[in-house]
Amino acid sequence: MNQTHPTRETDLSFDESDAAQAESGSPFTPHDAEDVTEMLAAIGADDVEELFDVPEPVRYDGSFGIEGRSERAVRRRLDRTLDANADVVEFLGRGHYSHYVPSVVDSLSLRSEFITSYTQYQPEVSQGFLQVLFEFQSLVTELTGMDVANCSMYDAATALGEAATLADRVRAADGSTILVPDYLRAERRAVLENYADGPGLEIREFPTANGMVDPDALESALGEDVLLVYVENPTTDGVIEEHLDEIGSILEDRETLFCLGSDLLALSLLQNPADVGADVVVGNAGVLGLPNVYGMGIGLFACREEFLRQVPGRLVGASEDADGDRTYTLTLQTREQHIRRERATSNICSNQAWVALRTAIHAAYLGPEGLTALADRCTRLPARLAAELDAIPGVSAPANDAYHFREFTAEIDGDAEAVVSELADRGFAVHRRGDDAIQVCVTETNEEHAAELLETVREVMA
Repeated sequence: MNQTHPTRETDLSFDESDAAQAESGSPFTPHDAEDVTEMLAAIGADDVEELFDVPEPVRYDGSFGIEGRSERAVRRRLDRTLDANADVVEFLGRGHYSHYVPSVVDSLSLRSEFITSYTQYQPEVSQGFLQVLFEFQSLVTELTGMDVANCSMYDAATALGEAATLADRVRAADGSTILVPDYLRAERRAVLENYADGPGLEIREFPTANGMVDPDALESALGEDVLLVYVENPTTDGVIEEHLDEIGSILEDRETLFCLGSDLLALSLLQNPADVGADVVVGNAGVLGLPNVYGMGIGLFACREEFLRQVPGRLVGASEDADGDRTYTLTLQTREQHIRRERATSNICSNQAWVALRTAIHAAYLGPEGLTALADRCTRLPARLAAELDAIPGVSAPANDAYHFREFTAEIDGDAEAVVSELADRGFAVHRRGDDAIQVCVTETNEEHAAELLETVREVMA
């Protein structure tokens, strides 16, 4: 049945609504002309346009210049565009890792009560989500051996930046140096430098040998001004660090904090950070629960209990309600922007609740035995592939005489850039590492193509 709704006298036409909004300001920031004039005068600007530096080529001129099309036509256009993408098998890693995400992760995380949820400020309506985040924190503390973990960071790089600023706040002696290994990825170092700029910290490198920390070189680089030493296990070259006990011993009697970078899957198999004397653990939690998207991720941050009130990001705590039942709530939010802003310890405001949920589901699905079995596979696969590559004339693998996790570097005779390009043309993507080396990452998601990769490398190197 058709039903006509009379137009109310207060209804405005589209054009009239736009005109009314232009006079009164945005409905979300209702500043009238007088407010705007007063604010501009306070900051010494003549016009709102002075506050923005938008290059002319990207300024909006009132039209997007996109022709309207039907849904079917749009889908056909998108199909043609996506078909133009190079169809390659990726053997890429260096911080971005592909692991099979079981369908249960999508089935549970895409439920409406999770996917539509915002920050769980109201515990009375967020118990399910808060419990999942509490389980995520519990997972991180169990795998790291640390006393405290927050319920996620943006990614591994920002977690490292927060560790540096935490060290600056808690270390008693004077100092301003953050010591990092020379293998630290340039992208992560750039984020760390952004964090260090505000408090005036200095980032300094120490040399490594064979892809690992040289304890003597580290000890020589240490001074009273060093706030924090950062080491990775495994490194982004895939090397498993063999000197963690020695590093812990060197730093044990110093005020310098020991920060270890890793990921949740590797931590299920490799040395426990707490056992080697780590004070802070940061890294990538997105190896579980997330597809490999080379962008969005999730970071982990855990530390000793003495730093509890300096932890960035949100923490979920367990408590009891009036009936004595176990409950969960956000706690220790003193660093947030919405309360006590002048005493905030971090500028992180939004956390990664939904992706932490996915990580927790994936880890729970695998269980302790599943996690360690997958991690063990990630040591056996690169060892086998490296040995097979090493048998190809002109290839020496692995380049580092060490154990590896997921990935390794191989030295090659000839121009690495040309080899990587030729492999891409033939359907395989690997990293170029300098002029004469490539890096290969193998997990359970691409191991079925390893034989094809080997044959293609053999042909390219012939």
